[in-house]
Amino acid sequence: MPFTATVLTMFPEAFPGPLGVSLIGTAQSEKGLWKLETLDIRAFSEDRRGFLDDTPAGGGPGQVLKADVVARALDSLEGPPRPLLYMSARGRPLTQARVKEWARADGIVVLCGRFEGVDQRVLDARGFEEVSVGDAVLAGGEAAAMVAIEACVRLIPGVLGAAESLSSESFEDGLLEHPQFTRPRTFEGIDIPEVLLSGDHKKIAQWREAQREITTRERRPDLWAQHTAKSQLKGAKARGE
Repeated sequence: MPFTATVLTMFPEAFPGPLGVSLIGTAQSEKGLWKLETLDIRAFSEDRRGFLDDTPAGGGPGQVLKADVVARALDSLEGPPRPLLYMSARGRPLTQARVKEWARADGIVVLCGRFEGVDQRVLDARGFEEVSVGDAVLAGGEAAAMVAIEACVRLIPGVLGAAESLSSESFEDGLLEHPQFTRPRTFEGIDIPEVLLSGDHKKIAQWREAQREITTRERRPDLWAQHTAKSQLKGAKARGE
């Protein structure tokens, strides 16, 4: 069975969206390397009017997706168990490390929230992991679900044209990626760094590594602190300390 991403959503028409284009789309439609399924959670409402939400317990604005509706939708799925993700602004940050774990599974099941969120009881009872794609609030989880799915799918062998490019990407070793350049040699008075045109692969590698460190230190001091701590620990072990 190919890697299967199943999305529980009120708006299945939002998919495949960006997941249907370029290498990601080709890997699904032509190569069969992964599969996308959508499940309309509206179909699992037992209310004759099709309602699947209700007012928050304890009062407050908005509506909350009901636990029993979400549970029936999830329980209708067949096949091997897969990681369950609930896209939520209050979730743990999406990281490349987590993505690599999910990509090794049979697939993922992604629940897209709406309104004020989902009844916490079904998230706890079914073992959903709450995942955030950034410190911002979206109108629903569909766009965030696409981010998580694409991040997983691109790691599936055969999806990308040059698998070796994955090794130098941002987050693979705790550092952000170095800047990239291509022709023309001069753009609006700015030249490509001379070292990249030197043909000296050792110097190019050193320059790129230095740029990765500078970029990470300036843009993500949290990642830089983790990277330096790991480097210090590795050095201490090498010295037998």
